[in-house]
Amino acid sequence: MAERSFPLPDLGEGLIDATVLEWLVAEGDFVERNAPLVEVETTKSAVELPSPLSGTVLRLHATDGDVVGVGQPLITFTVPDAEAGIIGTVPAEKPATRRVRLAPPEEPR
Repeated sequence: MAERSFPLPDLGEGLIDATVLEWLVAEGDFVERNAPLVEVETTKSAVELPSPLSGTVLRLHATDGDVVGVGQPLITFTVPDAEAGIIGTVPAEKPATRRVRLAPPEEPR
């Protein structure tokens, strides 16, 4: 098993932090990808943040009422080693192809 932390993402509009309103999961819970994790409030609005991956909640890094800065860890998951790498797929490298530019035929003079 591997540990993966999820930091507070950039919520846009120049916001630099958010206040944790309510955790929707607890330590030890298994969470599916895209399931709601936590409700946070900024100076603009309140929003629920979804889980970026599936895994078991190992640690909550803030409690209700705490202010968390963008990029600071919110939650840490344990995930199977096979899923601990990059989320998504990495495009395969393709060999370079030679491009040939054809000139249009010359017009008669």
